[in-house]
Formats: sequence, structure tokens, C-alpha cells
Amino acid sequence: MAQETLTPGPLVTQEARDLMDLASTEESVSELLRRGLDWLTRITRFDLATLFLLKDERLVAVAARGPLANAKVRGHVLKLAEFPMVRQALETRRARAFTEEDHSGEGDPFDGVLDLPPGHSCMVVPLCSGERRYGVLTLDRSECETYPQAVVDLVEVYGQLLATALQNAEQKAAFERLHRQDHEHAKLLESQLGGDSEGILETSLSPVMRDLARRARQVAETDTPVLLLGETGTGKERLARAIHRWSPRADEPFVTINCAAIPAGLLESELFGHVKGAFTGATRDRAGRFQMAHGGTLLLDEVGELPVELQAKLLRALQEKTFEPVGSDKTVRADVRLLAATHVDLQQAISQRRFREDLYYRLSVFPLRLPPLRERLEDLPQLCAFLLDEQSRRTGRRGMRVTSEGLERLAAYGWPGNLRELANVLERATILSRVPELGPDAFDLPVREKALTAAPTVSAARAEKSEKVATLAAVQREHILRVLSLTKGRIYGPGGAAQLLGLKPSTLQSRMKKLGIARQDQFIVESPS
Repeated sequence: MAQETLTPGPLVTQEARDLMDLASTEESVSELLRRGLDWLTRITRFDLATLFLLKDERLVAVAARGPLANAKVRGHVLKLAEFPMVRQALETRRARAFTEEDHSGEGDPFDGVLDLPPGHSCMVVPLCSGERRYGVLTLDRSECETYPQAVVDLVEVYGQLLATALQNAEQKAAFERLHRQDHEHAKLLESQLGGDSEGILETSLSPVMRDLARRARQVAETDTPVLLLGETGTGKERLARAIHRWSPRADEPFVTINCAAIPAGLLESELFGHVKGAFTGATRDRAGRFQMAHGGTLLLDEVGELPVELQAKLLRALQEKTFEPVGSDKTVRADVRLLAATHVDLQQAISQRRFREDLYYRLSVFPLRLPPLRERLEDLPQLCAFLLDEQSRRTGRRGMRVTSEGLERLAAYGWPGNLRELANVLERATILSRVPELGPDAFDLPVREKALTAAPTVSAARAEKSEKVATLAAVQREHILRVLSLTKGRIYGPGGAAQLLGLKPSTLQSRMKKLGIARQDQFIVESPS
């Protein structure tokens, strides 16, 4: 009978690429095994290919291919103690073709399962990688001949590739499991440290805050970029976390970066990552915040401090969801929902050429302004209770509360540091007080009249309630009209409205039609100052 002739080099190289790609992309090890057997048909002929995995000194069939494959084969179990030659193949890590004499000595592995003729073609290939012995691959043919040694050697190489792919898939599954555990642990830790502040947003006594929470919930359901505005310490990061937890991405990472806290020379690497050797000290590849936040939410805190030279690269990352790590020419894709926060007046920064106008329009699709504490004094009792409970987990001082006189003392202060300053004042008072009641004497605050420090009062905040609240569609319509005015009605091409908004021209025209923006509307809206 004619011998099989095969060219091992190019074929094994292609199989290596296919198997490694599969191990890095497939979630299921069973899918890897199934396709691994399918690819085996490219190497040699067989009537049955069976993949056994080693479990407690037993080989358990987990996949089978070929005309002889059936349910009995797929449920077959071999005890290694009863098949010394199979055990030897595993221990020596060498494939071998079985002869008729081998079968007569210890029997065929499929005796009682298949009716194969004596002397049929049979091969056992160990699946080993590193220190691990994963199992064996067996090949059987009904013809009575021995597999040529060249074929045995080639399939042995394939078995090594398959075992390596199994190891990669196993490590990937373990990594993903640890990642999920770390993510769940981080969420639990955040909750224990008082990170779940959604309730205090939605139960606020301030009409302004309740409206803010309502709009934040609405936009959380989308992937629309949100720009959080407000004085330092007003709780922009807390609101960003709430938006993330209200969003469909709640189970994915929430990553923050403070653009003002990182030196300009390192900020690009922090955002986009770098490769080994990109600069002095880059001893290994390092993922940036965009990659860390893949699938989840990225908060750019203090985005107004972002260096101008980095803003163009950020704009491209937002528009195309792609970027290149520092020192690399490889494009990386990241699916990130972006939130940005700043206390800087970005319109003024634009006029001073410290902030790109196109980036501003990309970030401020849905702006949310957090009021300062002096504009929401109705919430002072609730805020104090919330912050004291949050701090008790760190200080161990439970049951602390602010008396009515203490609240009056706090309400008389202007709070230039807002919620952050309030939290510091309460924690300081908690540490120093010997009793659980915090009265006016417990707080070390400058004496200031509210009238001198507070601009809008509680009554002004209530008056704001009567103002009509714009819907999300109305906000989008107004923003599109402003951009159209800026471009003098031009939609297409560089500097056109579609490019500034990061949309395809056809998508923009469809949205304009949906929002009722007529062609003549493009010229009646004043350009933003």
C-alpha cells in the first residue's frame, strides 16, 4: 500500500499560527479541541481521531472526529494502569505507531467499543507542554498497515502545538477568572468604603440635585460623552461613578486619571501605554488607561489641564476608538465610554488657545453642572450623616451625629472647598470629639456670614426648579445647531459639522431630520461666544 508523503515545514508553521490565534481568542477550551481535531485532517488520513484528557490516572475522551466517531467513543475512558504503552508515550513525551504485536500484547484501547481489524493503523500522540501532561491524541484507520515514521513525527509536532494552545487557553481562562474576581472585590471594597452614593443623589432635598440625578440617569443609559462641570470638591468623581454604575457597562472597569496630577511628559504614556524601550525606564510593555478601561468607563478628571499637544491624540482616540502606544506603530482599539470633569472654564481656555475647540465639542455633548454646597444647603443634614457613616469605616467612630446647633454652625460657613472640605471638617471633628454628638464647638471653621460668601441662596435654588428642564433631544438639537452655525452650515469635509461632532455625514443628516432641524435653521443660531 502506498506510503503517505507530506511536507512538514510550511504546514506546521500555518497550524502553529492557527492554533495560537485560536487559543488567544476562543473563550471555550472545548471549541479549541473541536477545531484542533478538524485541522488534523490537513496532516494525515484517519477514520477516527480521539482526544483524551488526563484526569486522575484516567484518560477521558472529550472529542472525536472521523467516520468511526460515535457517542460510545466520545464517552470512552481508559485506565492508564491497563495500557502501559500509552502510559509510556505520556511519560517519554514521544508519539509512537502501534503494530499488530503491540495490540496483541495489551489489547486495543477501543476493544469493546469499536470492531477494528487486528493490525489496523493506530497512533498515540502525547499532549504535553511545560510541566503539564494534558492527555493523548489517538489516530486509527481500518486499513491494516503501520503509520510511517515521517507521519508519526509530523503528528507529534502537531500534538505539541495543540498542547501549547491548550496551555495558553487554560492560562487565559485563569487570567479572566482572576480579573473577574478582582473586579468583584474592587466593587465590594468600593461599596464598603462608601462608594455607592447614588442614593444621596436621588433623595436630595435640593431640586437642582434631583434634576441633575434624573438627567445623569438618562444619559447613563447611552454611550454619549458627558462633561462634568463644577467647582473643586463638588463631587464630580462621585457623580461619574454613579453614571458608570447606572450604565450597561456597570460590570466592566471604571478607570480614572487625573490629568493635572501627572507630569506632562508622562501623561501620554499613562493614557495610551508604551512599549518596551520607548523611552528611558520603559523596561517592559505597559497598558495605558484606555486599554485598562476597555469595555468600561474612563474618567478624565481635570481635563482642562490636559497639555495642548496631547489633545489632538485624545481627539483621535475618541473619534476612532484607536490609538498607538508610545514607541509603537501598532494601532490598538479600545471600546471606552468617556466621562470628563473639570473646574476650568473651557470656553475661556479655548479663547486663550489652551484648549482645542474641536475637542471641547467632542467632550461636551452632554454637560452636567454640579452645584456648589452653598447652593444646596437643604442637603446639609443628609450629607453629614452620609459622610460620617462613610468615615466610620476608616476611623472606627460609629454613631457620630451633628446636632441641630452644629448644623447651624456649618450652614453659616461659605464652603469654598465644597463637599471635600465638609468631609475633612467632619473627620477632624470626629477624631477630636470625645462624645458622639458634634455641636457647634466641635468644628474649627472661620466665622463667615453666608450673605458674603453665598451667591444664590436656598430660595434661589428653589426658584430654579420652575425653569423648564430641557430634554436630551432638545440638548442634542441645540448642540448640533451651534456646530452648524460654527461651520456656516457646512456638513461635509475637513472642519465640517460631521467631523467636529465625530459622526458620519449621513448619520448627522439622519439625526438632523429626526430632531427637526431644517436647512434654514443652520444660519439663524448665533455662534457660541
